[in-house]
Amino acid sequence: MANIKSAKKRVLIERERRVVNNSVKSEIKTYVKKFKDQLSSDLAQAEETYKALASKLDSAARENVIHANSASRKKAHFAKLLDNAKKSK
Repeated sequence: MANIKSAKKRVLIERERRVVNNSVKSEIKTYVKKFKDQLSSDLAQAEETYKALASKLDSAARENVIHANSASRKKAHFAKLLDNAKKSK
């Protein structure tokens, strides 16, 4: 355990941020699952979910929860899946 007051405070702040970051990551995973489920059944809903997912990824990257390149890569991957699903139907 830290002995210096500022180090103790930093530990507490990091715990709080970890909870928030994990929550954001979990929310993104939920949207990914929802998007993949909707790809096979309802393309209109999948498109709406993609917009929400892209927004969540952008805000997570802006807040440094995930790396900006990771968010961009995931958005491109899901956009490609959506386009392929539209072409196949």
